[in-house]
Amino acid sequence: MTPAPPPFPPRPAATPAQALSAMDDLIAASMVGQQEMAQRLGLNVTDLTCFAYVIQAGEDLLTAGDLASRVHVTTGAVTGILNRLERAGYVSRRPDPQDRRRVRVAAVPSAVARVYALYEPHYARLDALFADYSPDEIAVLTDWFTRATTLANAYREELRLREDTAE
Repeated sequence: MTPAPPPFPPRPAATPAQALSAMDDLIAASMVGQQEMAQRLGLNVTDLTCFAYVIQAGEDLLTAGDLASRVHVTTGAVTGILNRLERAGYVSRRPDPQDRRRVRVAAVPSAVARVYALYEPHYARLDALFADYSPDEIAVLTDWFTRATTLANAYREELRLREDTAE
């Protein structure tokens, strides 16, 4: 009886330096891609990023303060972002049911559909790529992405604190 072939091809060996280089390439391609996607949608990258957070939040509507914190801009800057997104038909503002002084930001369904139509082919390709990995490998990738994001956010905050104390 012939043994069954492994379900996934063996992965080539790589060093941490090679992994960092590959990550840098992915980040650069993503940044350029985000610029192009934003332009196609009539937005700038920061506005598109805020809209992505609004979509991600779903029914748990974010406040302007939530967005400012996630994108690391002032609440004044996020007001300008929301004004642009609202004028462009991407978001609507709703009074916060617990605190009428605050507003919550909701995605406009037709805008969500436009964004999904643009991103869906790319995400389908990423899904196909993930299908080439075992559940254990996907768990490692997810862990790495999550931990690397935490490190990146912590480092940016550390840099901000250094700047604040240097002034």
